Amino acid sequence: MDAAREAHAREAFRQAVVNTLERRLFYIPSFKIYRGVAGLYDYGPPGCAVKSNVLAFWRQHFVLEENMLEVDCPCVTPEVVLKASGHVDKFTDLMVKDEKTGTCYRADHLIKDFCKEKLERDPNITAEKAAEFRHVMAVLDDLSAEELGAKIKEYGITAPDTKNPLSPPYPFNLMFQTSIGPSGLTPGYMRPETAQGIFVNFKDLYYYNGNKLPFAAAQIGQAFRNEISPRQGLLRVREFTLAEIEHFVDPEDKSHPKFSEVSNLEFLMFPREDQVSGQSARRIRIGEAVTEGIVNNETLGYFIGRVYLFLTHLGIDRERLRFRQHLANEMAHYAADCWDAEIECSYGWIECVGIADRSAYDLHAHTDKSGVPLVAAEKFAEPIEVEKLVITPVKKELGLAFKGNQKMVVEALEAMGEKEAMEMKATLESKGEVEFQVCTLGKDVTITKSMVSILKEKKKEHQRVFTPSVIEPSFGIGRIIYCLYEHSFYTRASRGGDEQLNVFGFPPLVAPIKCTVFPLVQNQQYEEVARRIARSLTAAGITYKIDITGTSIGKRYARTDELGVPLAITVDSTTSVTLRDRDSKQQIRINVDEVASVVKEVTDGLSTWADMQWKYPAHSSTSAED
Repeated sequence: MDAAREAHAREAFRQAVVNTLERRLFYIPSFKIYRGVAGLYDYGPPGCAVKSNVLAFWRQHFVLEENMLEVDCPCVTPEVVLKASGHVDKFTDLMVKDEKTGTCYRADHLIKDFCKEKLERDPNITAEKAAEFRHVMAVLDDLSAEELGAKIKEYGITAPDTKNPLSPPYPFNLMFQTSIGPSGLTPGYMRPETAQGIFVNFKDLYYYNGNKLPFAAAQIGQAFRNEISPRQGLLRVREFTLAEIEHFVDPEDKSHPKFSEVSNLEFLMFPREDQVSGQSARRIRIGEAVTEGIVNNETLGYFIGRVYLFLTHLGIDRERLRFRQHLANEMAHYAADCWDAEIECSYGWIECVGIADRSAYDLHAHTDKSGVPLVAAEKFAEPIEVEKLVITPVKKELGLAFKGNQKMVVEALEAMGEKEAMEMKATLESKGEVEFQVCTLGKDVTITKSMVSILKEKKKEHQRVFTPSVIEPSFGIGRIIYCLYEHSFYTRASRGGDEQLNVFGFPPLVAPIKCTVFPLVQNQQYEEVARRIARSLTAAGITYKIDITGTSIGKRYARTDELGVPLAITVDSTTSVTLRDRDSKQQIRINVDEVASVVKEVTDGLSTWADMQWKYPAHSSTSAED
């Protein structure tokens, strides 16, 4: 079957990438000498360098370009904060247990794996059954615990390792719980995202920004999710780096002054209508997407465009990058619109960046829980007259009637909307009393005319006070880096054709080491020139690796190609050197004193390799290269 062959080729490619990454210490399982812990990884020297370069470019592309306010908040978060945000009650996945061993699995993952296996490897599958499996995979996120349990039973799915029966699915909260301080009286959690630290600091950040909107705050930091059954390497882990932006904007004006800078960008988009009707992603100009209402507003569209530029500059293949709109069943009830930047790799399409218009949900939630108003104000040039609803509960009367429940009744009265309040006023005037539902009490109470005053007053207002909306691009840095590894990896035959050599074709922007310095042979004069070049590279702020071993030059090139080093300097005389390009393997000859500035120009993106080939003479090597 074609599908089975494709799946096998994907797995073989992935294995080649992962083996190279682990062998060259880009990343390895954490605590390896103790057999490791699933979902935890250590970045080695080249992995740290790639990650550092990606984050430096993120800061430059977003924080610097948009004049964002960067913050750094604690990983340990008090329970009250995450209770307000909804994480304590709702941040769950559905889990099943092996009934004999107690091993846990994610219910939706077991069903997804079963369906994929059947589609890829069952030669006798009917068209009807294949369509059913595809439909189940498409709606997995929407299935309840009972529905997932029914599917597991229907398909006869058992524990993957033991084939034992499984328990019914039940919710498992993904946050790591802890307690703050020795008494254990202050519960807390390791944060599952960095965003809440920004929301709770909104009031101070708004003041710092001169009480002006719009503005954006940004944060890079660790987040923690106690995944039920982590897998897929760096794609699903228990501790990871997030880079998040919270762009605060007036809900009545979501235009963006720089939208015209991205409006002509065209890339693969996958609107929800196309997903529902079974179509594929298509190229759409982001300007058209906003004009036609496919994307909700200009600010959201602007960030989608900026994310596209960020990912493609890093080296993500634009043909394997799409922006998929959330279906109605995926969207939070408060969200205005949500898009995911998905990158295709050997595991399929992987969500790497979420770009969401979260409306004013988060600031409202923290305002309600903390009692601190997280609001902004628009000052009017001239005062305007408005009609305001004024609800005044008579606390003495309410206290006599409801005693200990008085506070909850007062809060419920004050929280009434205009329509409900005016209906209550009319009923009280005609009947003298009204039945009123108090949600926090879970019952109706009788309100009499003497318990509350409801009227409309005309007032002059000098400003409009409102809760800002927030547009949130959230970047999973580990996922982006893993996809970048796959998109950059290729093999090529050695010169003799007897082996395949691995190459990471990183753009200089993210390459862990920018160049290598090789004396052609072990020779004191050449080694002194190599050290002189190394000092000038250090002064220019260029990362390099110097290799004075006696290994053949071809093997040294192959070793650094496997690390993704874009340029190699070979010292073969005391006055000039050769500079080799990793991908074309072509070389040019340059004076010793110029080589550091040429490397800097190319690795900083100011000039291309082609520019340098035009400027400097070509060098034709007679030594065996690869």
